[in-house]
Amino acid sequence: MKTMSQTSRRAYVSRDTLETRVRVQLDLDGTGRGEFRTGVPFLEHMLDQIARHGLFDLTVECEGDLHIDDHHTVEDIGITLGMALAQAVGDKRGIRRYGHAYVPLDEALSRVVIDLSGRPGLVFACDFTRASIGRFETQLVQEFFQGFVNHARATLHIDNLRGVNAHHQAETIFKAFGRALRMACEPDPRLGDALPSTKGAL
Repeated sequence: MKTMSQTSRRAYVSRDTLETRVRVQLDLDGTGRGEFRTGVPFLEHMLDQIARHGLFDLTVECEGDLHIDDHHTVEDIGITLGMALAQAVGDKRGIRRYGHAYVPLDEALSRVVIDLSGRPGLVFACDFTRASIGRFETQLVQEFFQGFVNHARATLHIDNLRGVNAHHQAETIFKAFGRALRMACEPDPRLGDALPSTKGAL
């Protein structure tokens, strides 16, 4: 069961399955405030990077089947965040649509490019140097973003260009994602209320 509501550039999404119960509140014109209760500490650290670097106000609550593993929780939070983004951005009139960012952290460097195109697609290129960061499995980073793009209906290219420390690799990805998404969602003052597309629809 899914319920959604939208006010201005804000959204609230509730998504319940037999595996997880997820609640996401998103304000695209926020100040970078994040509140997270997911049971997955490393994911919460990464969600905070999205909020702070995107200047979004983001609240994520999840009750998931963590007694099995973190997979369903991480994936379903990505899905629900994608749904919230799609709601908050609305018909996409007047926004930049495209965003990109390079972010370094010590030896690690990542590039993220996003297009709020209406077409889901993910290219994910990161050879993590470790299989896990603490208890967090690094392969779940891709699962998070796959869930996001499928429901945000966005095209997303993620490239970790270099890195030795797996924590740094992941953190540069999430920071760059927050900054690229911020750019894509920003109003374009030259565009007015027009759609950033020659097709007349996104």
